[in-house]
Formats: sequence, C-alpha cells, structure tokens
Amino acid sequence: MLTLVGIVVTSRATKSAALATARANTAAAAATAEPNQRAADLEAFRAIREDMQCEIGELRQEHGRLQSLVYAFVGYVAELSAQMRDAGLEPSAPPARVEEYNRTGA
Repeated sequence: MLTLVGIVVTSRATKSAALATARANTAAAAATAEPNQRAADLEAFRAIREDMQCEIGELRQEHGRLQSLVYAFVGYVAELSAQMRDAGLEPSAPPARVEEYNRTGA
C-alpha cells in the first residue's frame, strides 16, 4: 500500500512539475515574441507613416495648384469686371461666399 501512495504522490508531483514547466515555457515564449511583435508593429507603423506622408505631399501639391487656379481666376474676373465698367455696364454682385472672402480673407 505504501508503494501505491508513493506512486500517487510522485504522479501528482510530476503533473505539477509539468504544469510549471509549461507555464514557464509559455512565459518565455511570450517574452521572446514581444520584441519581435514590437519590431513588426514598428515596421507597420513606418509603412503607414510613409504612405500618409506621400499622400499629404500629393494633397499639398494639389492644394497649391488649385489655389493658383483660383488666384488666376480672380484676376481674370476682375479684368472682365473692369472691362464691363469701362463699357458702362455694372457687373452683377458676387456670390455671398466671395463677398465674405473679400471681407475676411478666409
């Protein structure tokens, strides 16, 4: 009977040791994986950042082109309005949004 009790105790100790080893292995794997995950996250962040910087650059160029077009159009409309006034014609009032921009600059 003593042998049977010794086997049960040994079996429980072996199971406990195996469980502790499994937990330790899981913790070690997580500790090893974290730097790798951080590196992967950093690489993904850099790729996203590069894409966003490229897109922002393109939007800035487009904004500059559109702003240049608006300024050219303003000059053209002003010239046409002056020609109308020289011919004795009064041009129609600008839309409210244009009037607001002329007044506030925004």
